[in-house]
Amino acid sequence: MEVYTLERRQVLPADLAQVFSFFKSPENLGRMTPQWLGFQFLTPLPVDMKDGTVIDYAIHLLGLPMRWTTLITKFDPPYRFVDVQLRGPYSFWHHRHEFRQVSGGTEMQDSVCYAMPFGLPGRLVHALVIKRLLDKIFEYRSEIIATAFEVRSDVIKKGEEATR
Repeated sequence: MEVYTLERRQVLPADLAQVFSFFKSPENLGRMTPQWLGFQFLTPLPVDMKDGTVIDYAIHLLGLPMRWTTLITKFDPPYRFVDVQLRGPYSFWHHRHEFRQVSGGTEMQDSVCYAMPFGLPGRLVHALVIKRLLDKIFEYRSEIIATAFEVRSDVIKKGEEATR
């Protein structure tokens, strides 16, 4: 199984508590997801974020409707939380959100490790479509976050790497 890594960092001119409060609210996930993904919550809102919280939602990926279920495996306010996919389009998805106070605000870092299903055909679909799709989704997310905190986005984009 080939595991890919996607990382984004963004510095926001707000204190740690404010930034974490924004990200811990699942309602903002819908706000940070491009409309063309057809994102909708299936879990009733509001959601109480904590270790063990399960969130169900629906998306349309490449025009195909699918359910996505995530589990919050680590909830450590205001520094980090981790969600993993229990059900969804990837054979593996581990998304770490980390926050730290820095000069001028709070640095937010997303680190996603994921793998495609279906072996070689999945790797081909990743190379041709999914990698660019995820880049577009996370660029959109960065813009929405910058707007929410009334700043111009300052994103450091790390290259995607595959590890075996």
